[in-house]
Amino acid sequence: MKLLVYGAGVTGSLLSARLHDAGHDVSLLARGERLAALRRHGVQLAEGNSPVVRRVPVPVVEHPDGGYDLIAVLVRTHQVDAVLRSLAGVGGDVLFLLNWAAGAEPLGAVIGPERVLLGFPTDGGTRDGDVVRYRPASFLTRMTPIPIGEPDGRVTPRLERVVRTFRTAGISAKAEPRMDAWLKTHAAFAVPLEQAVHAAGGPVALAADPAAVRAMVRLMRQHLAALPAPPVPRGFAAVRTLPEGLLVALLRRFLRSPTAVFSGLASASPAATAELERMAEQMRAQAK
Repeated sequence: MKLLVYGAGVTGSLLSARLHDAGHDVSLLARGERLAALRRHGVQLAEGNSPVVRRVPVPVVEHPDGGYDLIAVLVRTHQVDAVLRSLAGVGGDVLFLLNWAAGAEPLGAVIGPERVLLGFPTDGGTRDGDVVRYRPASFLTRMTPIPIGEPDGRVTPRLERVVRTFRTAGISAKAEPRMDAWLKTHAAFAVPLEQAVHAAGGPVALAADPAAVRAMVRLMRQHLAALPAPPVPRGFAAVRTLPEGLLVALLRRFLRSPTAVFSGLASASPAATAELERMAEQMRAQAK
């Protein structure tokens, strides 16, 4: 397969490096200063706070340069419109691995509904200059595969091919028959979480404020209750059923953990803020 990873942030850099290491024909699309840095040094990776930095010479491009078998889009939610316009005339299936609660229809309206696949990246990390510091491996991360699905829930040959390609690169992935519901469930949980983290000034600061965490939990429950279908994965139903005090304690513990730090929750960048606003807009539109 000829692959293009569109977006050279944390998750795009990690995905392209792993595919390249496995011998796949993959290019990474970047722009501006990020493009220049990747051309000089390749993708630079470090596990957690390790001083050891590994360089992976992934080929980089500034624009899609032809037909691809698969284009994996890993950008922020508010950047999707510009990506769609740039891909309208470029061949290949398109896998959107990102925060997205608006369904497949607005994606397919631009590039063609037959090209759209949905998914979500489960890797996490932060940018330290040009170095991507990815979340240290744990039992939880190893047991959390990337969900990928067809908008209509079918398990098609192309879906099986994408999952198989990821697995050959050592990337845990699975076919998810209810991918759209999965993304809406994730947004119902993640948007209140990120809003509360940003308002508090970071995950550790939020953990120190039990009242703010309690208010966040109640908002999560409101959003989950408004979903048109049961939460996917089913584990999210625990947010609605666990005693409030226990859930507050569990989330405060998570917010103080290295996982929260390396999930990108601590980011207060303009891009992170713009993405959060777009996600909130999508959720309000779904509620209507």
